[in-house]
Amino acid sequence: MSRKILVAEDDPHIRLGLVDALSAEGYSVVECRDGVEALAQIRNARPDLILLDVMMPRKSGFDVCRELRAAKNTVPILMLTAKGQETDKVVGLELGADDYVTKPFGLRELLARVHALLRRATHDAAPTFRPDAIRFGRVEIDCPALRGSRRGELFELTPRELAVLVLLDRERGNAVSRETILNEVWGIEYYGTTRSLDQVIVKIRQKIEDEPSSPRHLLTVHGLGYRLEA
Repeated sequence: MSRKILVAEDDPHIRLGLVDALSAEGYSVVECRDGVEALAQIRNARPDLILLDVMMPRKSGFDVCRELRAAKNTVPILMLTAKGQETDKVVGLELGADDYVTKPFGLRELLARVHALLRRATHDAAPTFRPDAIRFGRVEIDCPALRGSRRGELFELTPRELAVLVLLDRERGNAVSRETILNEVWGIEYYGTTRSLDQVIVKIRQKIEDEPSSPRHLLTVHGLGYRLEA
């Protein structure tokens, strides 16, 4: 069965080009013109991956991404951002997007990123060991529920945030390189930069640290990566 990709793009020329290119690669493609239509099609078509333009009528790509992640929908999202809009990239990653390409983009690069995200999603779906709970300091995390508490205050975790914490907890007390975290959590074929990881670390610290700007548990190992301490 071919993998299904949803293309949400309001520019008809770009949308047609994407549909043709993806169809030629053997993917089943569903196309949408705005964010409202995209959310409806996601519920009906259950795509394996979403190409999501940031600027769309009725609902932006940011709004669609935010609603999907709030609903615990972990479908891979590849954001299409405007040239030179670094803020769009950062906001998209913070909302839970998996990767982005900047317009104008080359089809070869886009197809490579699509392929990598689908490979990663297949890898993530494979059974892997995950503890029932992680505890350090005054933080307790219920892994199956994607939920934790710090000093009695509850917080939610995204699947990627939990995956980073599980890896760091497995190596607790040891420094783990950015490359290792990206390979294990994002996938060995990840084409982005370490900025994606750094943004996830910021979000985790906001949840688990009393003072995120002066962390006690999730520490930066300069020139290498991160370390989790009790």
